[in-house]
Amino acid sequence: MSKAPKPEWWFYHLQHTTLERAVGPLLEKCLERDWRVLAVSPEASRRAALDEALWTYDDQSFLPHGQAEAEGLAAAEQPVLIAKETENQNNAAVALLMDGVDLPVDAGFERCIVMFDDGDSATRQKAREQFKAAKDAGLVARYFQQSGRGWKEAGK
Repeated sequence: MSKAPKPEWWFYHLQHTTLERAVGPLLEKCLERDWRVLAVSPEASRRAALDEALWTYDDQSFLPHGQAEAEGLAAAEQPVLIAKETENQNNAAVALLMDGVDLPVDAGFERCIVMFDDGDSATRQKAREQFKAAKDAGLVARYFQQSGRGWKEAGK
């Protein structure tokens, strides 16, 4: 019996745009790989803003998504599920963690993406702790800083 792969942890440090503006291209890349995404925030305002941003993200494409709390929504069918809790209702390969959401370092995802704003010191500190925990567990942990031209991986 083979063990599930341990997740890679990727950290995105926002410095030039809002999370809602930055997340669209990352979600597109996940969907191109046929990865479902569970996007988690405890903040109702963040979930609503993300939902709105994904509807208007790009006139040339559509990012299929839904909010877990929406009445009548079939959460299990959503390629991108925006949720308050980390319960993997849509069988996602990727957990997108926002606003300080935490998961066990060996969570059952292929990739855990942590997005945090430079101006939010508590969330930035939480991301540091998560990065250290992933490294200490021997997992792949990559850190990207937002530049005026996109993302640049630290150390590269």
